[in-house]
Amino acid sequence: MNNIIAICCLIVSLALCSLAGAVDSPMAQLKPTLKSLTDLLADESLKGDVHRDVRRAKIMDAIEVGFDFQEMSKRILGKTWNEITPAEQERFTREMIKLLENIYVGKLESYSGQQIDFLEERVKDRRAQVSTTIDNNGVKVPVHYILNLTDSRWMVYDINIEGVSLVSNYREQFKSILRKEKFAGLIKAIEEKNRSFAEGTEASR
Repeated sequence: MNNIIAICCLIVSLALCSLAGAVDSPMAQLKPTLKSLTDLLADESLKGDVHRDVRRAKIMDAIEVGFDFQEMSKRILGKTWNEITPAEQERFTREMIKLLENIYVGKLESYSGQQIDFLEERVKDRRAQVSTTIDNNGVKVPVHYILNLTDSRWMVYDINIEGVSLVSNYREQFKSILRKEKFAGLIKAIEEKNRSFAEGTEASR
């Protein structure tokens, strides 16, 4: 599932460019990403370990254009978000970006041209869901992108794969830490995990 999440992140990451006038529909903004993303993955100048840092930096730059990580972080923390300071909110968001990068970006190279079919979109006010499937070795995997209209762009803040929400998954993982150790314990645990990735002592899962 981690590989599919990583692929989904790439699918949406380059979709959102500057828009003038009326805002395109969420699906209309997602569809044009496919060619850009496959081009990025097929770029021979970015392949190989020697280009790893440059490649991953480009991937993260692209992802950050299309994802509302602050909204994602807010929903992961739930009520705790309103109990911490703006500086702590920024710190948590920053560490969540690092955590997602450490866990998923390394899996993006596994993308090998799986077909993505866009099925439908549902829009209500400033929220939207775009439903797709990814052909994973002949199995159609349902993937739903949950988006929020921010300014003039639709931004992804959650991905739901086969009924499993990325936001809900992390919220459940963090719940016991927040209950026992509060925010201070959670942010410390995330920072330590990110440091272990940086030091090469943690394998991405």
